[in-house]
Amino acid sequence: MTTIKIPTPLRAYTGGNAEIEVKGETVGAILASLTQQYPDLRPHLFNGEELRNFVNVFIGEEDIRYRDGLDTSIEPGDKLRIIPSIAGGC
Repeated sequence: MTTIKIPTPLRAYTGGNAEIEVKGETVGAILASLTQQYPDLRPHLFNGEELRNFVNVFIGEEDIRYRDGLDTSIEPGDKLRIIPSIAGGC
């Protein structure tokens, strides 16, 4: 099982859960399983089949975009974090 840390703004779509355990061998499979459990979360993470530009997924301290993206392999016990980008300001 892999633990996914859910950021505060998205917890409204996961029943308030801050961390969720999900099975899968790749980041894409894990996120698919997550969004099957919590379908209202999907449009906040995906645009079609691709991750939205402002959604960052990390395994530990490493951004999956610098690995194999959604095809990045997951080892048992890995922890994923979803980090939405923040924009704006002066």
